[in-house]
Amino acid sequence: MTPDQVRDMRKKKEYEAIRGFYVHFIVYAGVLALLVAIDVLGGEPTWSHWVALGWGVGIAFHGYGAFVSKPRELAAWEADQLARLGQPT
Repeated sequence: MTPDQVRDMRKKKEYEAIRGFYVHFIVYAGVLALLVAIDVLGGEPTWSHWVALGWGVGIAFHGYGAFVSKPRELAAWEADQLARLGQPT
């Protein structure tokens, strides 16, 4: 494997992690909009905020993973691969 291939693999994996987050967030927003509409039209008691809160926590963890944890993990992996190839990082 060449250093360019290692870098390309890292970029691809980072892209996939971020794309996965955005897909998750768009589904969350769409489903939540539907649930809020059902909740508002249904009258009392309101419950959709609990769904937003619970699922929102999952979204927050997914965002942390995609934007903070995964890039760190992939940077370490890339450095390790380049070191094995004898390339400076």
